[in-house]
Amino acid sequence: MSKIKVLIVDDSALVRQMLSEMLNSAPDIEVVGVAHDPLMARQKIKALNPDVLTLDVEMPRMDGLTFLSNLMRLRPMPVVMVSSLTEKGADITLEAMELGAVDFVSKPKTDLAHTLDDYAEEIIEKVRIAATARVRALERTPSSLKATERHSADAVLKQKTPLRHFKTTDKIVAIGASTGGTEAIKEVLMGLPADTPGTVISQHIPEAFSGPFARRMDGLSAMTVCEAQDGQQIVTGHVYIAPGNRHLLVERDGARYVCRLNDGPEVNRHKPSVDVMFRSLAQNVGTNAIAVILTGMGNDGAQGMKEMHEAGAPTLAQDEKSSVVWGMPGEAVKLGCVDQVLGLQRIAGALRKLVKS
Repeated sequence: MSKIKVLIVDDSALVRQMLSEMLNSAPDIEVVGVAHDPLMARQKIKALNPDVLTLDVEMPRMDGLTFLSNLMRLRPMPVVMVSSLTEKGADITLEAMELGAVDFVSKPKTDLAHTLDDYAEEIIEKVRIAATARVRALERTPSSLKATERHSADAVLKQKTPLRHFKTTDKIVAIGASTGGTEAIKEVLMGLPADTPGTVISQHIPEAFSGPFARRMDGLSAMTVCEAQDGQQIVTGHVYIAPGNRHLLVERDGARYVCRLNDGPEVNRHKPSVDVMFRSLAQNVGTNAIAVILTGMGNDGAQGMKEMHEAGAPTLAQDEKSSVVWGMPGEAVKLGCVDQVLGLQRIAGALRKLVKS
């Protein structure tokens, strides 16, 4: 079986060395070259024909976004952005996702050697996923990594028989996503009107990125979008995005629904976890909820969607053709708990119909 060929583009010699050592440690990955700026990278792409590119966002001679835009127009290929965990780094990385990057990782913590094992595991897995991702030209695999402690949603919220919920006019839309999800969420939100029911979102995203992501969506959506706060009331026309270091749950508080943030363990290796959010809706909202699962690697959200389906909530999943990675929605389909499997461009329309019905 041929190895995944990777080209590393970064202006830091130390980062190039660290990434090379990490990726070459995987038996199925080979770093075929490195480049210190986009102009050198352009030559090496032609000579080496890599399968995946890791790309720094801030480099000399040509910035990473300009290079990425040209690349995705002329020679589309899977790109994993290597970003600094700063607000500026978050904004640039989110723009890179709009241009077609598959995923992103934070810069290695070069001063904390004991964190490198965790970092290596993350970037190896994301390069593997990128190698299988569907990459589209710009117009304008299960991992064999070391075992880590795994939790189900039980670690945060115990499963129980949902209470019977009578249908009301107070609906809640719940959306879960991972790899490719920032762009998929944008597509859905831009298709929803300002009077859409309160919408909660769990996207696998680092803590430093969830605030900038919420602000970016607020500028593009007819709804008001914010990073969720504990105890915040869920109201029509508002979207609540889970912070990158907390699980987002929905609870009933008298006659209203509120956001609850939970600092429990990672579930399915993620915090926020879609399974946790969906379970809380199954238990507390029932038939008054609508569940949507979008592109993403792994299976987070599939079991939670099954619980929502069993509680009477309509369920939608993004189809394989329009997904960057058909992991999460594909697993939900396998469980038989999806009412409609739709292309990304049709999901907002389906939500509008469900809200009116």
